[in-house]
Amino acid sequence: MTALSELLPAGGAGKVMDFVASGTLPNGKAVVLKGDGTVEVIVQTTATQSVGTTTQFHSTSVNYNGAAFDINSGKVVIAYRNNSNSNGTAIVGTVSGTSISFGTAVVFSSSAGSYISVAADPVNGKVVIAYQGSGGHGKSRVGTVSGTSISFGTEVAFRGAASVLDIAIVYEKSSGKFVIAYRDNPNSLQGTAIVGTISGTSISFGTSVVFETGDTYWIVMASSDDYKVVIAYSDNNNTNNGTAIVGTVSGTSISFGTAAVFNTGSIISFVGIGYDTNNDKFVITFRDSNNGNYATAIVATLSGTSISFGTSVVFWSGNSTQMAVVYDPVAEKIVIFYDDNTGDSAFIVGTVSGTSISFATAVLFDSSVGKFFAPTYDSLNRKTVVAVKAGVNENGYATVIELASVTSNLTSTNFVGITTEAISNTATGSITLQGGVSTNQSSLTSGSTYYVQADGTVSTVSTAPAVNIGKALNATTLKLKGLSV
Repeated sequence: MTALSELLPAGGAGKVMDFVASGTLPNGKAVVLKGDGTVEVIVQTTATQSVGTTTQFHSTSVNYNGAAFDINSGKVVIAYRNNSNSNGTAIVGTVSGTSISFGTAVVFSSSAGSYISVAADPVNGKVVIAYQGSGGHGKSRVGTVSGTSISFGTEVAFRGAASVLDIAIVYEKSSGKFVIAYRDNPNSLQGTAIVGTISGTSISFGTSVVFETGDTYWIVMASSDDYKVVIAYSDNNNTNNGTAIVGTVSGTSISFGTAAVFNTGSIISFVGIGYDTNNDKFVITFRDSNNGNYATAIVATLSGTSISFGTSVVFWSGNSTQMAVVYDPVAEKIVIFYDDNTGDSAFIVGTVSGTSISFATAVLFDSSVGKFFAPTYDSLNRKTVVAVKAGVNENGYATVIELASVTSNLTSTNFVGITTEAISNTATGSITLQGGVSTNQSSLTSGSTYYVQADGTVSTVSTAPAVNIGKALNATTLKLKGLSV
């Protein structure tokens, strides 16, 4: 989007400029600048929670589902093991409303496609699949989505001549790198990580780094997008305590802080992790064998390379055997998918506040026991897509979920001014700009500061996301704040 400072005229007088309208603009309405240089009225959109119909993406048994959203194509990529032939397979999904349709499946590994994990690179427009390939080796392939299909570059080993397990991959935004964490079977099952760099349709790797010298299980990972990743796992050398560690990406390597225990004196399993961007917190989920095998969540906070934890919260008082976590940035909620152990696949929405998390009522979205939940957030359609192994035959299914949310096209930086006249859609009309004086208001209180609200109304209410736009000179006149650039 063009910077406002480049569009607005210099000087203190006049402060009026012509713009093309996107939609009909009433007289005296606050407007925002769009990326194409047109202006539109400020509107607020409310969505209710809805769950789409479950759609099959594979008609026989699957395992090790992974999923990622490719922003460049606007598609969801689901990778999985086809249990009928052990092939690692990927398929492209297109979201429309709360439905999803699929293209033709593509094989990326012709044997032993297990422990599959997927991440997307929005800069290079690629997805990377990390998996256990032939011989149990750690393998990876770069995928490119085109239409409703996906093609792959050459297979690259991140751990050759060895068996790897519990593979997790994330894209770390600040460095533009991928991080793969895994359990290194021939190296005493140590927890190990390695950094990957995309070049075209290939990926290269730095030197592997051990983050846990003991036997490491249930490895999951999430990124905070500030060169940091958090790896959570079960430490078998320490009575399977729940443990987490912070990794910092630098160049083609990664370094680690000191590991911290988030669940002491118990055996944890089925670990999940997600990152709440709004609160800058991580949420770790796990089955707590020391407390009835209950499904449990805990909030983690980073400080440099250290990590600390709040109090654990049980979100399902049952023996849940599968869990996965995703964050919805529009609703600003954590979503946890799990098997409720009563024959259903469920999700529950969590709200982070400080170092704690609270939960809404759980929702059953499939009346069969789900396994290998693989959620991803479709930022284009503002929906969550979850892939799952479910049903009597344990086939591959996907479901689209939209959380309740209230959104606005107003941001802290895109308010441009107030219309001086009514402007028809696509017509050109004049806007009183920031720093100017709007004389077509009503019922203002002289001397009061006014804010534009998320729904486009102007009032003295300053609660976020309202934006301070100026001060009333009299009942009909508003002196707009000058532009800060």
